[in-house]
Amino acid sequence: MPWSTPFDEPIALPNGKTLVTLKDAGNYITKLSKAEHDAPEWQAAMEALILVAENGGPTMLARIGIARALNRHVPRTFNPDRKDHHWGKRKLKRDQ
Repeated sequence: MPWSTPFDEPIALPNGKTLVTLKDAGNYITKLSKAEHDAPEWQAAMEALILVAENGGPTMLARIGIARALNRHVPRTFNPDRKDHHWGKRKLKRDQ
């Protein structure tokens, strides 16, 4: 799979630009600062990107790696106010 292969959906960057192809993502990663570049999330994203570009894996794999690296400082939050599922008794035809 060539580096010019586009992602299924472009990746939006914090600065407003988008990453459309694998090459765009590779260029973005190489322009990061050394401290940012050496972060484990970016290392995993680069590995996924190279696997996809050179071995023809699914582009979604690289997209997920880059998205996780971009959002690594965003805390995960749990919303306890969400609507809970109602797992009531099953309604079968024979029970009517």
